[in-house]
Amino acid sequence: MSASNPSRLYLLVVLSIGLLAAGGYFLAEVYFFDGDLGFPLDDSWIHLQFAHNLHLGDGLTYNPGEPVAGSTAPLWTAVLALLHLLPGSVIVWTKLVGIVLYLAGLHAVFVLSRELGLSSGLAAFAGAMTALTSWLLWSAVSGMEVPLFIWLSLWGVVFHLRERVAQSASTVALPLFAMSALARPEGVLLLVLAAGDRLLEWERPDGSLRLRLGRWQAVAKGVVFTAVLLVPVAIFNHRISGLFLPTTFSAKSSGVRNLLPDLRFIHEILSIFLRPHPYLTFLAAAGCLVLIERLGHRRGRGLLPGLWLVALPLAYSTLGATMTNVLVGNFGRYFYPLFPFVVIAATLAIERAAESIGPRLAIGRTRLPLRAALVVLVVWPTMTGAIKGSGLYLQAVSNIQDGDVQIAKWLGEHVDPRALLAVNDVGAIKYMLPNSVIDMAGIIHPEVMQYMEEAKRAGSDWRTGVLRFLEERKPDYLVIFPTWYPELERLDARYQPQFELEVLNNVALGGNSIVIYRTPWTRYPLRSSPPDGESPRPG
Repeated sequence: MSASNPSRLYLLVVLSIGLLAAGGYFLAEVYFFDGDLGFPLDDSWIHLQFAHNLHLGDGLTYNPGEPVAGSTAPLWTAVLALLHLLPGSVIVWTKLVGIVLYLAGLHAVFVLSRELGLSSGLAAFAGAMTALTSWLLWSAVSGMEVPLFIWLSLWGVVFHLRERVAQSASTVALPLFAMSALARPEGVLLLVLAAGDRLLEWERPDGSLRLRLGRWQAVAKGVVFTAVLLVPVAIFNHRISGLFLPTTFSAKSSGVRNLLPDLRFIHEILSIFLRPHPYLTFLAAAGCLVLIERLGHRRGRGLLPGLWLVALPLAYSTLGATMTNVLVGNFGRYFYPLFPFVVIAATLAIERAAESIGPRLAIGRTRLPLRAALVVLVVWPTMTGAIKGSGLYLQAVSNIQDGDVQIAKWLGEHVDPRALLAVNDVGAIKYMLPNSVIDMAGIIHPEVMQYMEEAKRAGSDWRTGVLRFLEERKPDYLVIFPTWYPELERLDARYQPQFELEVLNNVALGGNSIVIYRTPWTRYPLRSSPPDGESPRPG
């Protein structure tokens, strides 16, 4: 048996675990919803709408003919646009591609673990723990860009470590990080960290740790390649919105507000990791120390995995948020790409412990399988979390189906397709209807945030800014979570509720009910039934 065969066997085990787990989530949804598949977030429908228009040749638009800079994942949009060319349900294809990317990410976890010097067994442990992470299973079938970003970022780190050791003048890593930034804007931070880690090298000529300038030519080449990939997108964003970043950033953040990290925010981020990995999260800190200890030695690989783990939460913690908790994303999803690095860093710490404690613990004449007991202790909460996570995933899909999707179907039956709709959740409603929409959350139409800020600067409630925005845009109907705009009818009695949809056991929507209001500018009255042959666009 060749030396590589055991490694391949371990990798096959990891991929098998991942396939069974992700396939279980997918099949549970098929069974629970009787084949009527959906998504756990309205954002997934937003991605599909961008992709649908791109597929039709309308470019990065949301309402046809209106270019917007609201896509945080243009590369994922392009992938979804290609899926529209395939026969059958684009929802099914989206989930299958997500599972494939999730499995590809597990393969990258295994490769990166081996690149950091871990044995095949420990690399398989890291891969299996990543595979069983509930939030990554959630992401695999969510229709979101997370698996794509994880796959690109992991392989970027793999090539970064190889190029750093070989001291090569060429670079593949930096362009990969640039591509990852087209899947999630946080990839820009990873790109900067990688350039710094490549540029600065560590050595121990006399036993003491010293820092010197590395091969700057490779970094310079990488910067050129990344500019080719990222600058056109930044120019497009700036031409449309006046910002180089997607408008989602301004809709959810008020920019850098804190010179020092907000410890309450750091605590919230830690809780995201602690739920599926209560032990590994703390061990990850020790793993980062292992990377520091190795600097200048033969096993030294730089600090990039540890820097990424620390820098992303710290960077987010300095930002001000326009609304509570928006900087972690729904269910904390902005930090899901860190899970593989948490697990790998923790496994680095476990390697040292496993070497020192031995396989068994002797108490008198009794020998206890200590390593096996520790594995069970670490794996159990993650495994049970993966099982419980499937229930939460199904509940979130049910919320979106019973809320945004159902309200879109009601609108398709009762509202004229020419009516202009102002909505909180623009995903499913726009994807399923021909109506043009106004985004009250500010992602597609960031100008609504300016009206809110102007109202607050004038000493008024931000809701008066929203009303002023609506006065200028004059939508026919308002489709909102009433909890977001309390006392709307008291502020302006011209807004009259026409229909209310209650959502039970809500965990995914911005409110427990959605209300459709008639506005002062309603041009098309509600109809009792849809015209023949007219129905919402099927998923």
